[in-house]
Amino acid sequence: MKHTAPVLGLATHVGRGVQRIATDAAFGRLRSLPRCVSELDAPAMSRIIGRPVTAVSVLGGDSGTSSRARLGLIGDDVPPTVFVKLAAETVATRLMGEMGRLGATETRFYRELSPRLTGVPTCHGSVFDSVTGRYVLVLEDLPADECEFPDTLHPISADRAAKIVELQARLHATFWNQVPDWLYTASGDTASLLTGPLLKTSARRIAERTDIAVDAGRFIDENYRAVARLIDEPPHTVMHGDAHPGNVYFRNGEAGLLDWQAVRRGHPNRELAYTLVTSMTPADRQAHQRDLLDVYRQALTACGGPELDRDELWERYRQGALYAYVAALITAGLGGMQAEGIALEGLRRGIAALEDLDTVAVLQKSM
Repeated sequence: MKHTAPVLGLATHVGRGVQRIATDAAFGRLRSLPRCVSELDAPAMSRIIGRPVTAVSVLGGDSGTSSRARLGLIGDDVPPTVFVKLAAETVATRLMGEMGRLGATETRFYRELSPRLTGVPTCHGSVFDSVTGRYVLVLEDLPADECEFPDTLHPISADRAAKIVELQARLHATFWNQVPDWLYTASGDTASLLTGPLLKTSARRIAERTDIAVDAGRFIDENYRAVARLIDEPPHTVMHGDAHPGNVYFRNGEAGLLDWQAVRRGHPNRELAYTLVTSMTPADRQAHQRDLLDVYRQALTACGGPELDRDELWERYRQGALYAYVAALITAGLGGMQAEGIALEGLRRGIAALEDLDTVAVLQKSM
């Protein structure tokens, strides 16, 4: 019986996503929300941002887990350019987004939580249609001449990592033990039932097409739900949920975070380990991670959060490194979410962290 509720929850969750997509296919054009970039005309943009727009031009765009575009705007007190996100173009990608509640989560984050934070792009408008799952999110267009956007192939320094953990400390302190009810843990998500099988499939694919050894994570693959619940034990705060280097930017020397579609509740161990493991070379991380955790602890307290025990945070950080491995293995194994070189380098760093932090042994001892 203990397995019945999660399975039913997963079935309900999948069914809701399928129903939204089917409803959108049948009736979506009868609803007012734009379905693609070409429908973001002046009247639509005026409604979404709440200011009169007289002309819209498309400056560029791409697609992934969402459709994205840069738009030029002309109107009364409107920004000259904006960055827009909409539901993905393909049914398969939309279903993946529904599984992760990506659109619903990010639009709600920008409406309800982002006004309390710094290091976040300004939101000009946010709309979500619960019937079809369609959404439109209009954000500040971060100027390329003022911002730097790192990625996994360009590791960050310890000084820059300190900027990121300080930003995370401000986020975590703001919502410490004050997490909105609509946020859930990664391990509490019904879709996490699929993570274990995805890990095993991904490990097999990686072994077939690369020389990367993934044996270090086999215990995690086989016991994912148990170890995921372990690293999600309270106390909880609001986490970005996907703070890898591709979702980080630096502006005027300060760090910022993009793509808030995976916001979750949880303990900082998951977030800190994921960020440092994916952002730094293994050697630099090993040399600086204890100091960076101290930077985080001090910033958390300075921002009104609790004073965390140094040794306890270190132990939980070592546990949390499993998430850097899990996310990287699925991303690299399934493909299509990142460029292969970036995905494989992330996986190498995730495996290195499991080994040098002795994460599996720490998990086994704590279970």
